[in-house]
Parts: sequence; C-alpha cells; structure tokens
Amino acid sequence: MTQHIAELKQGLAQLALDLTEPQVELLQRYLALLVKWNQTYNLTAIRQEERMVSYHLLDSLSLVPHLAGGTRMLDVGSGGGMPGIPTAIARPDLQVVLLDSNHKKTTFLRQVVMELGLPNVQVITDRVEAYQPEQKFDRITSRAFSELSEFVKLTLHLMAEDGQYVAMKGVYPYEEIALLPQGVAVSEVLPVTVPGLDAERHLVRMVLQ
Repeated sequence: MTQHIAELKQGLAQLALDLTEPQVELLQRYLALLVKWNQTYNLTAIRQEERMVSYHLLDSLSLVPHLAGGTRMLDVGSGGGMPGIPTAIARPDLQVVLLDSNHKKTTFLRQVVMELGLPNVQVITDRVEAYQPEQKFDRITSRAFSELSEFVKLTLHLMAEDGQYVAMKGVYPYEEIALLPQGVAVSEVLPVTVPGLDAERHLVRMVLQ
C-alpha cells in the first residue's frame, strides 16, 4: 500500500491537485473498498490494485480541474463510483449525485458513502431517463456510459439552463460529436494527461444553445 500512496501523491502533483492528508486517506480507503467488493460484485474489470490507482483514481481526478463554477454534479452510470467518488473527495464543496440502475453497484456506493462519511454525496438507483430530481444539475458527467448523442438525449431533462456537460472520453470522438442532437454545442474538447495511464483521454465540454 505504501507504493500506491507514493504513486497517488505523485499523480496528484502532476494533476496540480493540492489535496489534504485526510483527503488522500479517503482516496486510499475508497480504493481498498473497491478492491474488496470487486471480488464478489464485479465492479471493474481491472483487478490489480496498483493499476486501479491510475485507471480509476487519477483518471477520475483528472476531471476535477475542469469543474470550476459547478455546484451540483450528476455522475451518470456511476458504476463503481468513477468519477463521482474521487471527485466528491477532492471537492467537498460540490454536491455529487451518483446515478446507476444496477442495484449491486448502488449498494456498494452507499456502503462507500457511509464508511467514508461523505456528506456531499447522494446515491440514486434509477434509470437516467426516469430520474426526476427536485433540483437540476449545473454539471453532468459520465466516464463510460454511452456515446455522446445518447448521453445528451437521456439527460437533457436533468440539465440546468446554464449548465455544462463534461464527458470523459478516450480517443478524440469525431464521429460522436458529429451525431450530437440540435440544441447542444461542443464548447471545447481538451486532451487530458492521466499520470501512469498510457492511453488517450479527452474531456468534451458541451452546453445548451
């Protein structure tokens, strides 16, 4: 575990995220829970704890610098809690809702929220198209939920007027962007470097027109 702490702290420095020791400890505890529950709940295909640091923690945290101005974020198809849980740990001022229709996964997410004591996180078990919250979101994200057009169509009813989509993608999604519905515009596509991850990552920011 000591090696993982060093890798995590080095990655945080590379992402220019200045987290406190208690925040780093929460990330470690989340990782430990992910490893433990993954043995029976199949939360992620990645089994090796050392790979989870870059593939899950640091990849999720690469979103944080791009959330400036947001106060309420929805993580669609949160699965094992990525990117929502690491983001909520790094941004305790941000209200985060983790949405997934899979009961096993949301059972895990509720356990994480309870064990780590994350007052800014709410877990919802529902299909995204059926979810009707009292308050809409100014940031909506997903990491591996669907293609951009499907992602946008299913979540339009959840987006606040001045809100933004911040979708996490691998290679530059030329075809997906071309298929976006009318009324939604791409404001920027940013290449993202994730420490320890030898794969392309892009963040796609979209707004309502």
